[in-house]
Amino acid sequence: MTNYRFNGYQYETSPKKLEPEYKPKKNPYAKKKASTKKQKKENNQEKTKRKLKSHIKVVLYIAVIFSTLFVISYRNSLINENFNKNEQLKAALSTTQKENEQLQVNIENSLNLSNVEKIAKEKLGMQKLDSSQKIYVSLPKKDYVEPAVEEVIMEEDVSWFQKIINVIFNK
Repeated sequence: MTNYRFNGYQYETSPKKLEPEYKPKKNPYAKKKASTKKQKKENNQEKTKRKLKSHIKVVLYIAVIFSTLFVISYRNSLINENFNKNEQLKAALSTTQKENEQLQVNIENSLNLSNVEKIAKEKLGMQKLDSSQKIYVSLPKKDYVEPAVEEVIMEEDVSWFQKIINVIFNK
């Protein structure tokens, strides 16, 4: 095989080997060579290890899913408990408010002047004044208020800056 080069061109005397455009497929139905007993045992052990790993993965996935569902159900039970407590507190609040309103009405009824007069007559034995029990007092119209002796000086609110200036210049 000789190569000649002239001005960038290459000339060969031997033909190029062509590679096939496709790779021939192996026959899937062809029988494999019989392996030895050791190879079979090793292959069986590898298969059992792979199966064991796949079973462990499945068990782990199931455990993760179960724990997730357990956490969700626990959270929902806590929410339900808090909701029930909230409803009980609302019911207790409404009953307390109703009792408070009833007591308020009772207080207003007891403060009624006719009820006070009735209780004073019945329980305490009080009576209205007669004209003989009334005493009139005359007061002179003299003013009892004394004028202030001291002079009151009202200071206006002054800012702290103005107070400093007043102290400096003795105003």
